[in-house]
Amino acid sequence: MTFTVAITGRPNVGKSTLFNRLVGKRLALVDDQPGVTRDRRMGAARLGDIKFNIIDTAGLEDADSSSLERRMRDQTEQAILEADVTLFLIDARAGVTPLDQSFATMLRRSGKPILLVANKVEGRKGDDGYYDAYSMGFGEPIPISAEHGEGMVDLRDALVASVGEDIAFGNDEAQSSDDSGDAEIWDDQDFDPDDDFEPEYDNTKPLSICVVGRPNAGKSTLINQMVGADRLLTGPEAGITRDSISVDWEWQGRAIKLFDTAGMRRKARVQEKLEKLSVADALRAVQYAEIVVIIFDATIPFEKQDLHIVDLVAREGRAPVLAFNKWDLIKDKQAVLKDLHEKTERLLPQLRGLRTVTLSGQTGKGLDRLMEAIIETDRIWNKRVSTSRLNRWLDEVQAYHPPPAVSGRRIRFKYITQAKTRPPTFVAQCTRPEGLPASYERYLLNELRATFELPGVPLRLHLRKPENPYGNRKRNTSK
Repeated sequence: MTFTVAITGRPNVGKSTLFNRLVGKRLALVDDQPGVTRDRRMGAARLGDIKFNIIDTAGLEDADSSSLERRMRDQTEQAILEADVTLFLIDARAGVTPLDQSFATMLRRSGKPILLVANKVEGRKGDDGYYDAYSMGFGEPIPISAEHGEGMVDLRDALVASVGEDIAFGNDEAQSSDDSGDAEIWDDQDFDPDDDFEPEYDNTKPLSICVVGRPNAGKSTLINQMVGADRLLTGPEAGITRDSISVDWEWQGRAIKLFDTAGMRRKARVQEKLEKLSVADALRAVQYAEIVVIIFDATIPFEKQDLHIVDLVAREGRAPVLAFNKWDLIKDKQAVLKDLHEKTERLLPQLRGLRTVTLSGQTGKGLDRLMEAIIETDRIWNKRVSTSRLNRWLDEVQAYHPPPAVSGRRIRFKYITQAKTRPPTFVAQCTRPEGLPASYERYLLNELRATFELPGVPLRLHLRKPENPYGNRKRNTSK
């Protein structure tokens, strides 16, 4: 058993800094600009000898019911309801403000245990604000410095006293880390020409799915529709999402972690520091994901930035799925669908056979097809072809289309094997690999894709030169 802690407070009091301190990673974006955090973000925290779940929230603000700030506040209130304990942060250097007093009244009505935390107490500048915090009626405030790690022992003791020792120490089992599943790079000693092993696809293993795309393509709306709740902040404004937010979900009994990301604009248009941080966070989410769903706006598809995003996913070796969102806004669906398929094949030749799905994140229509495409793409991305089949194939393709001659001597392939999966990576041994034309490499990759049914995922082919068995022998010069 474990417990959940929510971090709340007005903007720019150090909530995300404390969140990063407790999870031990820079997961949440931190900037001097107020209101950086918008969605609620969950993480696994550790403080001394206790472990718990932590929720970072947006800054509490008074706002009109139709505004973005009000929707951010709704997300924070939902986090308070989910939490067992709420940490109410104030800025000790700024002292207790009227906004702090207003939200203290709201927190009292929640009926949950409230721990008042006075942040930024390093030095003497926070002394006045710390003593002023007693007037809020939450008892003795806990003085900390989230940035410098001061006061963490006092915070740990206060959490244990708030939830009780049975709950605080009830979950000592360490969580197992997620296995990337990538096989080790192949060595010459691993080659077995008679290897027929081809493992079955494991459809019960947890799956990590990252959703990317241009701003306002409907990424957060799609994830909310998938999980069946308003988990992420949405609205007509472009660029609402800033952090890469993970959401746990289950589909047909399979555990899935969904990652929502900030919209990616062209690099030349990204000028502000905060947007650069958001895009960098989205790129990290792509690097660590397994399946990447690239959201296209079906009303304006195949913008130049869309193609850049797909190419980025392919270069990272992730398994891509293309989703044309806002399909409910398309009138002549048959004609548009034909045009989309033609452009996909023509503009994305590096991912021949890429799976595409039309859907509506607003209504949920097409989500089943999206999940089927995701599972099938993951199966191909994890596929392993036996060495014996690969070498029979290599003999056939060489006979049909022999490698070209370099300096009057024809290149010869000795053998080929699959070095790893995720993405499928092959290693071939041939004479003079540096002289093999790129066109013949593309020919081999295309034939691999077609013969072994590997459509729509990146493939890698590494060429190696056979070792000279006499290379280490010294020449005998004696007569």
